Amino acid sequence: MKKIVFKGDIVFTPNKDNFKTYKDSYLVAEEGKVKGIYNELKEELKDYPIKDFSNKLIIPGFVDIHLHAPQYPNRGLGLDKELIPWLDTYTFPEEAKYDDLDYANKVYRRLVKDLWKYGTTSAVVYSSIYKESTKLLMDLFIEANLKAYIGKVNMDRNTSAKLKEDTEKSLLDTEEIILEYNDKSPLIKPIITPRFVPTCTSKLMEGLGNLAMKYDIPVQSHLSENRAEVEWVHKLHPDLKDYASVYNEYNLFGQTRTIMAHCIYNTQEEMELMAKNQVFAAHCPYSNYNLSSGIMPVRKFLDMGIPVGLGSDISGGHSLSIPNIMVGAIQASKMKWLHTNKGLKPLTSSEAFFLGTKGGGSFFGKVGSFEVGYALDALIIDDSTLGDIEELSLEERIQRFIYIGDDRNIIERYIEGEKIDEPV
Repeated sequence: MKKIVFKGDIVFTPNKDNFKTYKDSYLVAEEGKVKGIYNELKEELKDYPIKDFSNKLIIPGFVDIHLHAPQYPNRGLGLDKELIPWLDTYTFPEEAKYDDLDYANKVYRRLVKDLWKYGTTSAVVYSSIYKESTKLLMDLFIEANLKAYIGKVNMDRNTSAKLKEDTEKSLLDTEEIILEYNDKSPLIKPIITPRFVPTCTSKLMEGLGNLAMKYDIPVQSHLSENRAEVEWVHKLHPDLKDYASVYNEYNLFGQTRTIMAHCIYNTQEEMELMAKNQVFAAHCPYSNYNLSSGIMPVRKFLDMGIPVGLGSDISGGHSLSIPNIMVGAIQASKMKWLHTNKGLKPLTSSEAFFLGTKGGGSFFGKVGSFEVGYALDALIIDDSTLGDIEELSLEERIQRFIYIGDDRNIIERYIEGEKIDEPV
């Protein structure tokens, strides 16, 4: 049995309302799962190998539940545009390059290395429409020992000529990836990925919903990111009452585990359906700012019991750093609070940290916390360069790291109790 003990200053959020902190304590794991946290090691645990991280912060690995791998070269480009013009001008031309495996390999290796660098131990990822480069991306994640759901994007209408798929081929390619990768790795799994309703015919969505149900595969897509997009969906599906209903019609809205990104303009009915079906909302504040989309009313979602996690949304978002996105989420919620006449309470630091760890991590199961039975996905943080650590509580130190720390403060990364070295 694999056993390990981490000694140090332990911080996590078992719920969104409070940080749980253990000063100079012992985090014990067996077979990659947390066994307990102790102020002193019990006699029966003293033969466990100890990693001494005294005066270092030990926190859960970060979780990014929405990013587009083929958009990585586009970070910082085209952000004067709104969503639909940006897709047409920058995103679709870039994504059309990924039938070239040499190009895909170059970009995807850089992305995987940078996810490792920024401490993202779990991610939910969009590939392109291309089957072979999607397989390459999955293999690179497997090689790196990172944890992810990765999906081949599906599009058979309203896109560039090169990216418009044959409906049957799109479904066959998706099923091939499911069959090849569903049991290939315990850490990397396929996910059904219709880009969004405007680029998917009813026939394609019906086929994808059938695959999700047949193989019990989770689903990811986009919902109510932009006002023009919402109106477009209404014109495409005038027979259905709202955007969410289109996904729900085709078993793509919580019939298996589901993430919907953005959710800025959801109606009350759509939010009630998300709560009922436990559909995750991926909150992507930087992307929503950059593309002038709006501000998600994240407090409403939390109050209604809708599961929420954070997404970098590369490359609508410009940063892979989940701590940066935590700060962005807090700032966005403060602006929403002001614009609703102080009606929607801003996020606290513990809530933002929760969203970037256990909130998104719960899509993976017992991930993102140090409660008993949770995966030991952990980061070791040396925050000594950020100021005088003796004068601060552990809660203050983690708040400071979120705001002014960066990847240089992350000295080691662990997934399922195994140290993860930098990908090649």
